Amino acid sequence: MITGELRNKVDRIWEVFWTGGITNPLEVIEQFTYLLFIKQLDEVETRKEKEAHFFQVSYVGMFPEECQKYRWSRFKNLGDAQEVYDLVLNQVFPFIKNLHQDGESAYSKYMGDAIFKIPTPAMLIKLIDGIDSLELGDSDSKGDLYEYLLSKVATAGTNGQFRTPRHIIKMMVELVKPGPLDVVCDPAMGSAGFLVETQEYLREHEPGLLLKAELREHFNSHMFYGFDMDRTMLRIGAMNMLLHGVDNPHIEYRDSLSENNPDQEKYTLILTNPPFKGSLDYERVSADLLQVTKTKKTELLFLALFLRVLKKGGRAAVIVPDGVLFGSSNAHKQIRKEILENHKLDAVISMPSGVFKPYAGVSTAILIFTKTGAGGTDQVWFYDMKADGLSLDDKRQPVPENDIEDIIERFHHREQEKDRKRTEQSFFVDLDEIRENGYDLSVNKYKEMEYQAVEYDPPSVILERIEELEGKIQEEIQELKKLLNSDL
Repeated sequence: MITGELRNKVDRIWEVFWTGGITNPLEVIEQFTYLLFIKQLDEVETRKEKEAHFFQVSYVGMFPEECQKYRWSRFKNLGDAQEVYDLVLNQVFPFIKNLHQDGESAYSKYMGDAIFKIPTPAMLIKLIDGIDSLELGDSDSKGDLYEYLLSKVATAGTNGQFRTPRHIIKMMVELVKPGPLDVVCDPAMGSAGFLVETQEYLREHEPGLLLKAELREHFNSHMFYGFDMDRTMLRIGAMNMLLHGVDNPHIEYRDSLSENNPDQEKYTLILTNPPFKGSLDYERVSADLLQVTKTKKTELLFLALFLRVLKKGGRAAVIVPDGVLFGSSNAHKQIRKEILENHKLDAVISMPSGVFKPYAGVSTAILIFTKTGAGGTDQVWFYDMKADGLSLDDKRQPVPENDIEDIIERFHHREQEKDRKRTEQSFFVDLDEIRENGYDLSVNKYKEMEYQAVEYDPPSVILERIEELEGKIQEEIQELKKLLNSDL
């Protein structure tokens, strides 16, 4: 999370947008991101130039000689506000829109209709000064900034989508441990948080990934897929991936649940937080999804979609509302049975309801499963998460209680969990027992409470103590009366 001075600076920049007439939060984020992108392009270019100089190798930059004036470090120091405005509006912004001129990259697709909406030179100068003062040295800071900006969108969208906290995304990625040959998809990607975190994980844990030509090509052009129905989020997601060093992710406008989605057995890893609240018309939904679970509820249809688009052996870590775990409708039971009986459900991690505050108080869980097509679920590992390192109220302030490291450690050493009791935070439940309970996956169905007997003193002893206290009170009152009388 961003706090203190950095947060205050971001709030002041937001206020400049607001007072300047740009009041739609997504438009603010979009315009803010354009300027931040221009600044970071220059920073990336400067770093690469220094590295090339240090290693004494040639480097062909993204700014040709005639375009050097488009660099943030150059135009920010121009003295005349109108000159800066004309340069950014008429030259710098068209330049970044056409960075990938082949028209095929995710970036070029969704920057094509981008519009520069900052209305006045004075407002632009204020924004340049404010953004220039932001210290965003590492990717975590950039991610935290995006997260904070997106948190300004205070309410969930009409289809129930909302931002997934960065530390929850990071936990999910660490649970599934992406590999260099994975093909990763988020069918409801938003700002591409899961894809960005996946590439960060790979850079950290697979240091040789970008040194091998085939793996580097796979990483840049064939590993990452993201779909959304909001073009603003597609633009933000495309810029987010490009700034994080992924040259050509497959980011597309798509209704993932519709008949127009052709994907079948294409991906090896699904990481996502799909929309919860939406209800769709049957006519809009792909027929093969309805065969798995006949429902209008998007959260159930997305689970059916994951099973269709994953390759055999592919894995998924997905966030679902609690109702998916225990819903009693035929559709709810049908999808749970499908995953448990025909595939391999590895884990159910129940999260506290405050995780998505301040803009949603819904209780959620993480399902981790593997597509097998031939069963494989013998036992399911449950974890009852109590804390995520932040307060569970609207303020979401840092607190010492945090189960995330424990969850990751225990998940990757589940063989040591066999003897854990049902009274503890994590434990196994046999498939037979889950089957007997109508495929209910709520942790409270199986968790056992440990009660401790409390012994109280007999009433006569308690009364004696009360009489003793009463006597002392009367003595003190008499002493107080004597003091008052002596003063008179």
